[in-house]
Amino acid sequence: MPNDSGDLYVEFVVQGNFVKVTAIDPRTGDEVSVMGPSGASRAALSAAAIRKLKYVQRKKNGGARPPPSA
Repeated sequence: MPNDSGDLYVEFVVQGNFVKVTAIDPRTGDEVSVMGPSGASRAALSAAAIRKLKYVQRKKNGGARPPPSA
């Protein structure tokens, strides 16, 4: 699940007309990537990668939702 401190790393790599966005949870080492058009906003691409990371972490933990943030 998302780590307690809320820290996530997001990396952007431009590859021609596309951008590869990688989101990493440093606590668990979980890592996912998404691709998007190079013209898309970094905020939108980052949000997509973070959503995918949270989805993968939920599936890894048997579908359990993370506890609400305090």
